[in-house]
Amino acid sequence: MKEFFLVAIVIMIFVVIFQIAKASEYVSVLKGEEKSRKQNNKINGFLLISFLVLGLAGAWWCNDLYYGKTLFVQGSASEQGEKIDLMLYITIAVTGVIFLITQVLLFWFCFKYQEKDGRKAFFFPHNTKLELLWTTVPAIFLTILVVFGLKYWFKMTNDAPKDAALVEITGHQFAWEMRYPGKDNVFGKKNFKLYNKPSGNILGVDFEDPESWDDLHTTQMHLQVNRPVKLVINAMDVIHDVGLPHFRMKMDAVPGIPTTMWFTPKYTTEEMKVRTGNPNFVYEISCDQVCGASHFSMRGVIVVETEAEYKKWIAEQTPEFISLNKKPDAPGAADSATNKVVAQVLPK
Repeated sequence: MKEFFLVAIVIMIFVVIFQIAKASEYVSVLKGEEKSRKQNNKINGFLLISFLVLGLAGAWWCNDLYYGKTLFVQGSASEQGEKIDLMLYITIAVTGVIFLITQVLLFWFCFKYQEKDGRKAFFFPHNTKLELLWTTVPAIFLTILVVFGLKYWFKMTNDAPKDAALVEITGHQFAWEMRYPGKDNVFGKKNFKLYNKPSGNILGVDFEDPESWDDLHTTQMHLQVNRPVKLVINAMDVIHDVGLPHFRMKMDAVPGIPTTMWFTPKYTTEEMKVRTGNPNFVYEISCDQVCGASHFSMRGVIVVETEAEYKKWIAEQTPEFISLNKKPDAPGAADSATNKVVAQVLPK
C-alpha cells in the first residue's frame, strides 16, 4: 500500500506541473509574450528529459520491488510451461530493447530539436525505405513468435501420451467440479437434461450407463507428479476459463464444446512449499474469464503428490454412483453393479 501511494503522489506531481505549464502557456499567448513562450519550450524540454529519467528509474524500481512476488521466481511447475516462459523472456528482451531505444530517442529529439530562432522544421510525406523497414522487421519477429507459439500450442492440445491420467473439469457459476474415470479409463455419459442439483447430480451424469458406475466426482483436483495428465474441459452455464498459472496453462471452458489440453506436473505441492518458502502454498485453478458477479471467488485447488499418495487418495474415494445411491432397475442387479464399481475404483 505504501508503494501505491508513493506512485500516486509522483503522478499527481507531474499532473500539477503539467497543468501549471499549460496555464502559463495560455497566459503568455493571451499577452502576446513571445519570449515567455520560448522559455516555456525550454522548460518543457527539460521536463521531458526528467520524465524519461524518472520513468525509467521508476520502472526499474518497481521491477526490483515486485519481481520476487511474481510466479517467475519459482519457475514453471510443468514441463510445457518452461517453453511458455522461454517465449515470454525472449519477447520481453526484444521488445524491451526496442522500447528503450525508441523512448530515449523520442524524448531526446523533443529536447534537442525544440523550437528556436532560425530553426525550421523539415517535413516529408513519404519514405518507402523507412516504411518497409518498420513494417518488415516487426513482421519477421512476430512471425517467428507465432510459429513457435503454434508449435507449443498444437503439442499441448494434440493427443496426450498413452500413459496420461484423465481428468474432466467442469466450470459453473462459481465453482469447479472434477471427474475421474475408473479402472477402464472411460467416462460415463452425461446429459444436461439429467442435471439435478438437489439430488447431487450436478454434472448430469447418466447412471444408466455402466461406464459411469466407477466415475469419481470431487471438488479438488489431485495429480501425480511426473505423470502427464489430460484435462477434458467443460462448462455448464456461461463461458469460463481454466487458468493454471503455476503450470502456465490456460484453456476456455465453453458450454457444449469440450476442449482439451495436457501437461506434466514437475513438483509436488510439498516440494513447491519448500521452493517458495511458503508453508501455505497451494496450486490454484482460476477462472480467467469474467463469468458473473462472483467471478472473483471461482477458485479451485490442485494437489500434486507422489504416485503412492495419489493411488492412496484414489482408493479412498467413493464412486458417485454409490454415494448417490444409484442402482440399476433390473432386479438383483444392484449387488453385481456395486461389486463392479468397487473392483474398478483403482486405475491401471
